[in-house]
Amino acid sequence: MSFARPPAGRVAAFGPLSDAEWRTRIDLAAAYRLTALNSWDDLVYTHISASVPGEPGHFLINPFGFGFDEVCASNLVKIDIDGNVVGTSEHPVNVTGFAQHAAVHAARADAFCVMHLHNTAGIAVSIQPAGLLPASQHALRFHGYLAYHDYEGVTFSPADGARLVADLGDKPAMLLRNHGTLTAGRTVAEAYVLMATLIKACEIQLQAQAGGTHLVLPAEAVAERAAEQLYDGGAVEGEIEWPALLRKLDRIDRSYRD
Repeated sequence: MSFARPPAGRVAAFGPLSDAEWRTRIDLAAAYRLTALNSWDDLVYTHISASVPGEPGHFLINPFGFGFDEVCASNLVKIDIDGNVVGTSEHPVNVTGFAQHAAVHAARADAFCVMHLHNTAGIAVSIQPAGLLPASQHALRFHGYLAYHDYEGVTFSPADGARLVADLGDKPAMLLRNHGTLTAGRTVAEAYVLMATLIKACEIQLQAQAGGTHLVLPAEAVAERAAEQLYDGGAVEGEIEWPALLRKLDRIDRSYRD
């Protein structure tokens, strides 16, 4: 898979740029484009953030006001843990929106990428008292591995962040009640594939419930066994799927790499 460097003029705008950072920029821009392609975006709101390799405390995030289908490797903004721009950028960032991500990045060494969406299916399931049911194989990936956080309003304070990360614990995914979905991945690919799996599980549940009949759920012992099988010893998810997803984007529009 090609991770060709950007034109020299664009590199100069960032200052020194490592190969690892450029690869992360391409992966993160791809995650934004794929999110838009699947209609999981919400106007210009929500974020996907990623750590900058080799630069502790620095992160990449979308330029605020851009649609997810407009994000590319070179217009991602580098910021610190407080949302301050690192270096120069002609684009603003949503500091308030990043605060939630910052709390997770700071609390979890394995949270290289944090993805938060206002996906319709995820919000709808988060509103249900029982949350995500073990109703499908996609849902069973999260059986025992899904956190919940009660809605606390639009603003996000340090105290809110402390409660959110306490609720998240060491789990890879969360349903934010009345609000949306969140995943934390050791790579951009892992955060994205976890999100795709969670959203599909929510969609399946809603469609099954729409039938108005009793749902057949697996026995608890079966659900637990399947969850451990799908956890696969903690293997990094997305390694197989990600190259195929990048090839799909390349066939549609390669401008995310710019």
